[in-house]
Amino acid sequence: MPEALAISTRGLTKQFERQIAVNDVDLQVQAGEVYGLIGPNGAGKTTLIRMLATAEEPTIGEIYINGDRLLRDRDNPHLKRQLGYLPDDFPLYDDLTVWDYLDYFARLYRLRDPHRSRRLKDVLELVQLTHKRHSLIATLSRGMKQRLSLGRTIIHEPVLLLLDEPVSGLDPIARVQFREIIKALQEVGMTILISSHVLSDLEELCTSVGIMELGYLVESASLKSLYHRLSRQQIVIASMGDLSALKVELNNCPHVEGMETLPETQSLCVHFSGGLQESADLLRSLIAAGIPLTEFHRTQENLETIFLKMGHQQTS
Repeated sequence: MPEALAISTRGLTKQFERQIAVNDVDLQVQAGEVYGLIGPNGAGKTTLIRMLATAEEPTIGEIYINGDRLLRDRDNPHLKRQLGYLPDDFPLYDDLTVWDYLDYFARLYRLRDPHRSRRLKDVLELVQLTHKRHSLIATLSRGMKQRLSLGRTIIHEPVLLLLDEPVSGLDPIARVQFREIIKALQEVGMTILISSHVLSDLEELCTSVGIMELGYLVESASLKSLYHRLSRQQIVIASMGDLSALKVELNNCPHVEGMETLPETQSLCVHFSGGLQESADLLRSLIAAGIPLTEFHRTQENLETIFLKMGHQQTS
């Protein structure tokens, strides 16, 4: 078992009666990574996370956390202390204050004073709730409640964080705040596995991603290598004039593999196989041809486009 692996699974499978929710998954997550788990509803993401969090027993297969094997039918107290698990439906106690709620969980983990009080203050500061420490949970906004749930998840200083749809239902500002906290946790060396439907958030946070489909882990790679393999380069080009002249010029370029008109704009999205030099040559040739350009910028297909494309390949 390599030391650097925070999570390693071998042949991990979970069957509920006749349905196989997770099917023969070999997952590897390096220590210090933010690993994004994506896939449609029913793909097996939550069941996989629940098994990693010891909330669900595998049917067959092995799980290793930081090199130590999770033992079936055992409490695994040493490993559980290393884990922080935030399910997508964990209840909060509305009649407690923020401080009392966190203090309750700190005591469950047997944190003793003065360390416990210091830890509560540090966590409240990290999740940006110091000003709400005496407020009843019932009075908090949804974003604050989710940050408090995260605070409860990390109160015992776990080294591995398992987050199941943590930004579900949050507004854009609350999502940004949550994302900032995740980045701060990664900076102090925590390994984080996060599932989400908000792929733009994962794109900003993750070092690697895994894509699940019908219980299988169909893709697992660093974000960088995923883009390199599956993301087509695009150039968005806009013109003041008639687009037909622009299209004629583009059709003369061997690196242009296709193009589409962006709706309600004078813009084309061009699929381009060349590099920086070739795109500079294309720009030069369009200007030389007298095309009145108003926009020319290179971009790449994002994680959402890659995911949708892969899903289409799986089903076609």
